[in-house]
Amino acid sequence: MEQIFTDEFFMKKALQEAETAFEKGEIPVGAVIVIDNRVIAKSHNLTELLHDVTAHAEMQAITSAANFLGGKYLKDCTLYVTLEPCQMCAGALYWSQISKIVYGASDENRGYQKLGTQLHPKTIVVSGVLEKECALLMRAFFRNKR
Repeated sequence: MEQIFTDEFFMKKALQEAETAFEKGEIPVGAVIVIDNRVIAKSHNLTELLHDVTAHAEMQAITSAANFLGGKYLKDCTLYVTLEPCQMCAGALYWSQISKIVYGASDENRGYQKLGTQLHPKTIVVSGVLEKECALLMRAFFRNKR
């Protein structure tokens, strides 16, 4: 039997969140946090709606997951996010001690790697999952803005 709970399966859920952000005029980044193949948090960028530069999809999902778990550490959790986290989000992910981060498209200009931000040493990172789909949505958003 084929395993349905793959990185692609959960990244599609993050993409659905990104599409919701797109429809609201937010930069289309979506995130879900999973533990034991169960989505415990999902969000998308809300910076425009909340007038809050910290309201990135990852930050919203971290808060939601911590509330769900009843604690600040996200050990044994995986974050699926459509865009490589920025240094702010990477810092929060560091402190959350999240076990795994899976992202779609790289952020060549503002991604945590470009800026030299460190993740927790035990965090596993997988990049490029549904990269084309994630990047296409981002490009479509900025093409519409220009």
